[in-house]
Amino acid sequence: LDRFVKRRQRLIGPNGSTLKSIELLTQCYVLVQGNTVAAIGPYHGLKHVRKIVIDTMNNVHPIYNIKTLMIKRELMKDPKLRNENWERFLPKFEHKNLSKRKQPHKKKKKAPYTPFPPPQPLSKIDKELESGEYFLKEKEKKAKKVAERKEKEIASKAKQKEKREKSFKPPKEKTKSNQ
Repeated sequence: LDRFVKRRQRLIGPNGSTLKSIELLTQCYVLVQGNTVAAIGPYHGLKHVRKIVIDTMNNVHPIYNIKTLMIKRELMKDPKLRNENWERFLPKFEHKNLSKRKQPHKKKKKAPYTPFPPPQPLSKIDKELESGEYFLKEKEKKAKKVAERKEKEIASKAKQKEKREKSFKPPKEKTKSNQ
């Protein structure tokens, strides 16, 4: 809907200037109201108006068609060129290929459909039963958690230290034998 409104406004132009130029070039009276474009005038002019309106709604700016109409009008005045082919004089507007892609670049592959639900994940109690922690006392559990945390801490400290040491290169010292 918004796209349609913009294209209709493009057909009318700023202060109705585009519509006025279409009227002058085609010798037709053109009225734009709501979803309707009405035109009154000679048959040849009506054909041009129809082409301009349809092209505008198909996202071709009306200025392109107006420009070709102006060139044709000038060529009609010249008696030498009246019977020649005008293709060389008319502008050739190249289409800008806008991205026709509406889908995202990365598509997620869907897993094949199965009527069965996935297996239920183990609950915390089930995990504790498996490892035997369930039967330990509170103090033992806490002691085990603290020990695990300390192990992780030591490992991460070692990793961090290694990282720091990696970037540090001591400068070469001048010894008496090198001098």
